[in-house]
Amino acid sequence: MTVQSSPVSSRTDSGTRALRTLRLGVNIDHVATLRNARGGWHPDTLRAAHLAIEGGADGITAHLREDRRHISDQDITRLKNEITRPLNLEMAATDEMLEIALRHVPNACCLVPERREERTTEGGLDVVGSLKLLKPYVAKLKDAGIRVSLFIEPDLKTIEASAQAGADIVELHTGRYCHLALDHDAMGMAREVERHAKAAQAAYLAGLEVHAGHGLTYNTVAPIAKLPEVVELNIGHFLIGEAIFGGLSQAVRRMRVLMDEACLADTRARSAVTTS
Repeated sequence: MTVQSSPVSSRTDSGTRALRTLRLGVNIDHVATLRNARGGWHPDTLRAAHLAIEGGADGITAHLREDRRHISDQDITRLKNEITRPLNLEMAATDEMLEIALRHVPNACCLVPERREERTTEGGLDVVGSLKLLKPYVAKLKDAGIRVSLFIEPDLKTIEASAQAGADIVELHTGRYCHLALDHDAMGMAREVERHAKAAQAAYLAGLEVHAGHGLTYNTVAPIAKLPEVVELNIGHFLIGEAIFGGLSQAVRRMRVLMDEACLADTRARSAVTTS
């Protein structure tokens, strides 16, 4: 196991403390959901991607589901050919999706569990139980130069299995934490943040890049953004919902500010500990 140094960027605050980078990936699935309610092209997913980038998104995420309930094959083609930031393709580990990924060669593929009856992705991949199935998909994607992420629960055994599968990245599922926030369960939220902190550290020490996402809002993003091992958050439904009221670029820009403020707070707190 190779122990890596803490992920930081070359930016500094008003002192000389190095600030770690935290990327924001914006999921545009539900722009396509709204479009598909009537058919046609409006609202346009490509325009949404450009507006998200204008607001500060570092990448665009799109989930091509087997039933094509929102994002379509044509969306993936247009996004890959025309956006100016990396494309993260969320997909199930199936032969059909593998063929599509190998044809388009996005920057990254995030393998997610998928059930046709679910409204949104519910829970993380069973990597431990599906290790033999996942390994060849991961290998073929990596051979094509695609970075591979596994969407998982913040569970130590699952992290170990993700490393064994050959993944480059794990994306920690923050859904339970966000549900507890909706229930105003402060103690439960604190426990979940601690669970994510331990998982993020374990993944980092295992040589995996650490991302997180699912259900994050303006009110819940900071504790996850403060985790020093996390280098990317993927946020979709909330930002698309906020875009109805103030525009997508503005919604992304506000999330970007909150993430940066959380990173700065974490950097200062860790600096205070090391100098005390």
